[in-house]
Amino acid sequence: MSDLIFASASRIAAAVRQRQISAREIVDACLARIDSVNPRINAVVQLVPERARAEADALDRLAAGGEFVGPLHGVPITLKDSLDTEGIVSTGGTLGRKDFVPAQDAPVVARLRAAGAVLLGKSNTPELTFSGETNNLIYGRSCNPFDPERSPGGSSGGAAAIVASGGAALELGSDTGGSIREPAHLCGIAGLKPTAGRTPRSGHIVPFGGVLDALTQIGPMARYVEDLALALPLICGPDGRDPAIVPVPLGEPAAVDVTALRIAWYDDNGIITPADDVRRVVAAAAEALARDGLRLERKCLPGMRHLVDLTTQFRETTSAGYIRRLLERYGTEVPSSELDGYLTDAGLATANCVDPALLEAIDDARSRALGFFTDYDAILCPPSFALARPHRASHADSFDDWSYLQVFNLLGWPGAVVRAGESAAGLPVGVQIVAPPWCEDVALALAIRIEALLGGYRRPPL
Repeated sequence: MSDLIFASASRIAAAVRQRQISAREIVDACLARIDSVNPRINAVVQLVPERARAEADALDRLAAGGEFVGPLHGVPITLKDSLDTEGIVSTGGTLGRKDFVPAQDAPVVARLRAAGAVLLGKSNTPELTFSGETNNLIYGRSCNPFDPERSPGGSSGGAAAIVASGGAALELGSDTGGSIREPAHLCGIAGLKPTAGRTPRSGHIVPFGGVLDALTQIGPMARYVEDLALALPLICGPDGRDPAIVPVPLGEPAAVDVTALRIAWYDDNGIITPADDVRRVVAAAAEALARDGLRLERKCLPGMRHLVDLTTQFRETTSAGYIRRLLERYGTEVPSSELDGYLTDAGLATANCVDPALLEAIDDARSRALGFFTDYDAILCPPSFALARPHRASHADSFDDWSYLQVFNLLGWPGAVVRAGESAAGLPVGVQIVAPPWCEDVALALAIRIEALLGGYRRPPL
């Protein structure tokens, strides 16, 4: 059982279905693991052990009669505290919701539970998800399982940390500017930001609509890429509430002929040079794919400086007002210091002023960038310029520092991250695979190949 908590969600589901273990046994094992590691990493902030055990027992009774709820029957999960969960305190990291208990699950949550997943509790997030540090005034700071003196990133830092540590087999994160992909990289797991319009944001602390609507996506996080492919079809598609969600069919990663793909790769985007270990691992991934018969060309996405400048201008002129309105909506009078970088005098001065010319320039840039996929089918690049850093180190970051991530939020393209190596100090290093809109199958197929070639997930020393 100690090994199974580090297995894939797919393998756990198969073991339950084949009656090798019970749902109750794997739920108890994950709860015990959380009890063991959480005092050191503070990743899980709400637990519902008795409810989880009761759900597992009910699933086992069904299994005894040959009935199974769905592909996640008995799989233990936690969920980022930015998502509403029926009957469980869901704060979004903001004081105005410290006692808020939703009456219903967010649609993506309900879909996982309907597929048989057992919810153990909630994972930590920075306030309103707007920080590269997972810290808030309700639950405090989460730590990286590879080095508790370092950050797991944000905003899905609690999610990444507990999945990496074996406390949950699957999570859902949210990504407005890298909040799934960077924590996955920093904690050595896999994560997927889907195409804009793929998964509903209803019941999320950053709701659908508003000036940042197209940037925020909900996506799966797991130790293994196969579980991203397992979970994505379960959570995507219209929910009757989020008006931006489009019922575009999903492709099958297994059906993608990766040897036919044309891959552009770069280890430096010309904006900020990554750490040597990050560049080395990205180059090693490119070399491994080339040795495996794939076609790669060293080529950066053109116009990167312009895309980053547009992202910066858009975020600097919209985020402060948007965050202020969210704080007012949720009744929060005292925000955390993690929001200081957004709630500046300059930001608040432009809170209600969005230049139409900026929006036109962004749409023009999105259109021009799509042309890159005339010659290429995917991009391999760093998921961040940095390795896991000491706590609070990200507070001095500029939008340039997030350029490996945020441009793809602006463009709306899907991006997957998978562990592909480690630093000289033993910290995990991921790579990012970006694909054209609606081509998550391509990103996942390449991530699966890189995982097979370079090893993928490794247990943290907890």
